[in-house]
Amino acid sequence: MDHLLNRIGEVDAAGPQLRAVIETNPAAMELAVARDAERRDGHLRSSLHGTPILIKDNIDTADDMLTTAGSLALMGSRPRADAPIVTRLRDAGMIVIGKTNLSEWAGFRSPKCTSGWSARGGLTRNPWDVTRSAGGSSSGSGAALAAGLAPFAIGTETDGSIVCPASYCGVVGLKPTMGVLPAGGVIPIAHSQDIAGPMARSVSGVAVLMDILTDNTTYSAAVTAPADSAAAGAERGVAGMRIGVTRSFFGHHTATDAVADAAISRLAAAGAEIVDPVKFEPLPMYDDGGSDELTVLLYEFKHDLDQYLAARPIGSQDSPRSLVDIVEFNRQNSATELQWFGQEFMEQAAALGGLDAPEYIKARSESLRLARDEGIDAVLKRHNLDALVSPAFPPAIMIDLVNGDAEIGGDATTAPAIAGYPILSVPMGLVHGLPVGLAVFGTAHSEPALLKIAASVERDAGLLAEGGLQPAI
Repeated sequence: MDHLLNRIGEVDAAGPQLRAVIETNPAAMELAVARDAERRDGHLRSSLHGTPILIKDNIDTADDMLTTAGSLALMGSRPRADAPIVTRLRDAGMIVIGKTNLSEWAGFRSPKCTSGWSARGGLTRNPWDVTRSAGGSSSGSGAALAAGLAPFAIGTETDGSIVCPASYCGVVGLKPTMGVLPAGGVIPIAHSQDIAGPMARSVSGVAVLMDILTDNTTYSAAVTAPADSAAAGAERGVAGMRIGVTRSFFGHHTATDAVADAAISRLAAAGAEIVDPVKFEPLPMYDDGGSDELTVLLYEFKHDLDQYLAARPIGSQDSPRSLVDIVEFNRQNSATELQWFGQEFMEQAAALGGLDAPEYIKARSESLRLARDEGIDAVLKRHNLDALVSPAFPPAIMIDLVNGDAEIGGDATTAPAIAGYPILSVPMGLVHGLPVGLAVFGTAHSEPALLKIAASVERDAGLLAEGGLQPAI
């Protein structure tokens, strides 16, 4: 703990000023001493007893730290209780060392936002190249892991918010199946798509964190074979698995496509049956405008955020109690909150009705049909596949606060996001010195299969063994 707190001070607050950690836990060292004492007394709460973890700043913690989604509007109030996912981590003996910066309001304020920027936390930078984006919206979680500020982190995803920073920063991030982890205690965008997920420097790290979060060893068992059993190892490998390649998600960046093809070839050499290509049409991402997904997110954002804020204890007299209050706060504090981009999504959502609106009901039904029945499930069934793969994202884009994020790649995240199905990003190589991830996704509750494939990609790429995933910072 002493080492990590010093490291955060040296490269996050000072030095290159990554701004990945929005706040450290003032009780972190006290908690570390207590966990050490429990260990000496023979009391281990879990395999991750005493291990530090960073939590994204839109996840409730009822301690001396704030939970703000990066917004100055929520600085004056605190959550009533830990989010259920945080309770599970604490019960396992893990120590919340701090909260991570993020794209403010998890990126759902404006279609022209810059990933990793929040009014409270400033701009998170990528430790591989500080002129480049750390991705969003779990920007700080990805950057902090890459920079060695903690061994584990929790992000959240509505559409791409774990997968993107994991790919950009060269770490492993998993968005689980909706409902696998306990819900609640997260500043919401949309209840139909919001979910927290584990992030770590390795596939085994993500798997063991999933074990802790679910009280189930299925995940680590998928990637770990008994040392004395070659047969068991082969059984747990990718031999015989059928993996489909979604070529319609390629084509954004030639060098990244080449790295993905090399990773897929290594999966074939490891015994996987590769079906290439499989037809899978990309669904429009919400920030493209006019999509059913955007309609669903806007309606649910107003409904869910109003409910969350109404239940949050009042801190100062002017603490916001609704989305309308947030919009007005931003207008009144435009010099800080709106200095780089607007709040178009918030304004659109604030003008909408309830979840009984025919427009919302139709959009949710249509998007589910295209993402599940005629999307992921149909493709998997048609080709008898265990999973689908594609490049997650091209290398990290340049930071541009003036114009916002460049639009490139990320096709794989939208169908799993809408369907509530799992997707992960695993580092598959480097392009011009920047990491790129392979997206692996499938149907509901297919996480063990996805982790198995990711472990094979990670092992055969050799990046961990060679120390190739350690940025210079």
